[in-house]
Amino acid sequence: MDVNHCYLDGNADAVEFCPHDSFQHVLAASTYTLEEGDQPKRSGSISLFDVDAEVGRLQLTYRVETAGIFDIKWSPVGGDVVPFLAQADADGYLRIHRLECCVEGSETSGNFLKEYCYEHVSSSMCLCLDWNPSATSITVGLSDGSVSIISLTESQLSTVLEWKAHDFELWTASFDIHQPHLVYTGSDDCKFSCWDLRDSPSKLVFQNTKVHKMGVCCITKSPHDANILLTGSYDENLRIWDIRSISRPINESSICLGGGVWRIKHHPSTPVLILTACMHNGFGVVKIDGDKAELIETYQKHGSLAYGADWQRGEQHAEAKRKKSLVATCSFYDKLLRLWIPQADVYQ
Repeated sequence: MDVNHCYLDGNADAVEFCPHDSFQHVLAASTYTLEEGDQPKRSGSISLFDVDAEVGRLQLTYRVETAGIFDIKWSPVGGDVVPFLAQADADGYLRIHRLECCVEGSETSGNFLKEYCYEHVSSSMCLCLDWNPSATSITVGLSDGSVSIISLTESQLSTVLEWKAHDFELWTASFDIHQPHLVYTGSDDCKFSCWDLRDSPSKLVFQNTKVHKMGVCCITKSPHDANILLTGSYDENLRIWDIRSISRPINESSICLGGGVWRIKHHPSTPVLILTACMHNGFGVVKIDGDKAELIETYQKHGSLAYGADWQRGEQHAEAKRKKSLVATCSFYDKLLRLWIPQADVYQ
């Protein structure tokens, strides 16, 4: 069921609902636009929206211009009390913004972002990022195939580890939320790797070079099952991995989703549900039961590359005596942001 939509000021590539209590109505969206010419410019923006599905509200409350952004992520719940939004951008910077409430009586309503700190990570582009569970470290993947681990302490960012992990662009780098000394990486070189941060330089725990037929776009550990990890690839497959033997992960099953699997988001409270952004084939909701995966719903109301997707946390909406979850999705060239509620009958 469609709730609302709007158009952003640039090519839309990421949407993220704030997971923190009292801020779960806040939605962030980022853009990346390449202005070609003799001196190409990569520009971007972050927009904040106030969202309320019950009344169909999608209200822009704040917008800031930035360098072209490849990825944004809110700090995890359980870390710092104040929500932070991290951005990885085309200028090689990692920037941290602090979410603040506008003062009473000001002309602007809602919330706004204040830059908290930043680090120039590399002359290469920062393509992806992920927070560790305690919000004290961030992993950043770079366009030259390198990985950087950045620490956040007392409003300062500093690079504590960096190494060459892959041969080509590194599109995904994520912490293991149950064992945060482990970092998973995936790249255009079709390799899926795991690294142990307790060693310096980081020790390669495993590297799978045979399963993915094209580049690895996204990697995410299940928050509900410490033994399950998912990968998405340009080869259009969502894969389920058993990582009980961390040095030899087993690809238990896969499902073809008809488009490159760019982003994977676990439902915050329903373990079997996965939201996927499938590039040329819209968005999908996948149900995973053990080692079996089933595509139970697709959403095709975007007219361009499906890149950004997220579930709203906390807020659930009663309809026909079933709980329904709100989803935000965005697509690239048509600059479109949509809110919708999946209709799949799995919210028992």
